[in-house]
Amino acid sequence: MSTETASVVIVGGGLEGVAAAWALGQRGITDVIVCERDTVGGGMTGKSSGIVRCHYGVGSLAAMAAVGLEVFEKAEEIFGSDIGFRQTGYVVGVGEPNVENMRKSLAAQRAVGVQTEEIDAADVAAMWPTADLEPFAAFGWEERGGYGDAYQTAQAFAASARATGIRIRQGTYVAGLIVDADRVTGVRLADGSTISADTVVVATGVWSKPFLAPYGVDIPIEVHREQIVMIHPGEDLGEVPVFSDLVSLQYVRPDVRGEILFGNSDLAALDIANPDDYRNRADSDFIDLTVDKVGTRFPGFTDPAITTSYAGCYDVTPDWNPIISRGPLDGLVLAAGFSGHGFKISPAVGRLIADLVVDGRSADPRIPESDFRFTRFAEGDLLTTRFPYVGAGEMR
Repeated sequence: MSTETASVVIVGGGLEGVAAAWALGQRGITDVIVCERDTVGGGMTGKSSGIVRCHYGVGSLAAMAAVGLEVFEKAEEIFGSDIGFRQTGYVVGVGEPNVENMRKSLAAQRAVGVQTEEIDAADVAAMWPTADLEPFAAFGWEERGGYGDAYQTAQAFAASARATGIRIRQGTYVAGLIVDADRVTGVRLADGSTISADTVVVATGVWSKPFLAPYGVDIPIEVHREQIVMIHPGEDLGEVPVFSDLVSLQYVRPDVRGEILFGNSDLAALDIANPDDYRNRADSDFIDLTVDKVGTRFPGFTDPAITTSYAGCYDVTPDWNPIISRGPLDGLVLAAGFSGHGFKISPAVGRLIADLVVDGRSADPRIPESDFRFTRFAEGDLLTTRFPYVGAGEMR
């Protein structure tokens, strides 16, 4: 069987894998092979809700989202194509128990470069006249927020990487790692061929735990099934922003087809799933939940109707924050556990992976690599917000 060599092999051609390839290419590291078992972005990437926000209580994550936003805003210049980013704005609403922590969080976000401010109910009512805002006590606003298309973004990353000479192999199934003593030295493909490499980046998302387990790497990830429902509001809503409702725990965003995407942000209990065999549409109970939550929050919709639904899977860590880290084996870099945050931070993820491959540390002081280290779980030092929201903490 044949043997190839590369400086870097990336296992997984989803959004984070091709973001890493793009970032490596931008740094002049082009002896890179991306191995994707299916097609670029063909796994969970296309299931992303695509929301772009920087509203995070963890400063490094807010900074990563700010980096991502800058790339999305300059997509035409960087990639030469439209990646589907729509800058509608982003509003988050909280109840009385969370007002103080929201204000502290907004201040901390501004400290790492996020443009965000508090606005009043009249401002939100002007943007979302169909919403019942009575239960909210305060609102945060990001004028530069919005939503994007994760699949289109992945294709742009991949095209940019290819243009630098990076090789992206679709339909290439990696059967496992090649390990010599305590060092990863390459990958073994399903056809028996091998690729030797100085560094192997594992960006296999929801499939990471079983992929790494044979090498004694116990990555603390659970696979959660996230259901999404598309709704036609029965009228033309015009330009409306993304709305994160932390009172009834839901999020909605507009869609280019005039529909509204609904997601449930009450994630206290995970819906554990097999990523290779799960129900790819909303359950009847979730449909009932959607009707109840959307009907309560948006009583002004004239004739709302559910048009379709789908489901994807999150790779969730114990602290709901990603692992972007050198692994316990030399030559191994881990990029997994994105816990629903992956799209909006993907450009920063790619750059941090490139930093780890080239320098062993982050080049951005706002994003210390130690925050996302693999060992934090065994150390009992989880990455958590300083400003938790009562009853809405999982994704903050």
